[in-house]
Amino acid sequence: MTIRQLRQNRGWSQEQLAEVAGLSVRTVQRSEKGQSVGAESLKAIAAVLEVDLAQLHVAQARDETLVAGTSAEELAARQHVKAVKSFYSHLLSYTGVMVLLLLINVFTYSGYWWVVWPALGWGIGVVSHAARAFDLIDLFGGDWEKRAIEKRLNKP
Repeated sequence: MTIRQLRQNRGWSQEQLAEVAGLSVRTVQRSEKGQSVGAESLKAIAAVLEVDLAQLHVAQARDETLVAGTSAEELAARQHVKAVKSFYSHLLSYTGVMVLLLLINVFTYSGYWWVVWPALGWGIGVVSHAARAFDLIDLFGGDWEKRAIEKRLNKP
């Protein structure tokens, strides 16, 4: 099991794990992402999570291989799929809540269709999420970041 799974099985936040292990939150975050973490840090995490250090080394090595062996295109594709999945989840919850609110409004009708306001407000968020997920609007995307970094470093 990975560090994240072990932590979540205990119902701990990253902050709680860091505090109990005597580490920084950033170290816990790096360990969960499969990034390189010092041996002493891994020992502390293994001791707190009550697992064998070898298990953490195997999981960390597997995660590092997964990240290192992945092409930039594959990483971009994975991020895009996660963004689209997140949007669909958001859309589903929006639809469910709006149907529930519409039913409440219909059965408690007082001459005012108040359900329109939450539908519009949350709807703006759903449309914004769709624009980001499907790359319809790219105000501050990767190209912008690259140009900003080059500008900051005074490179052409």
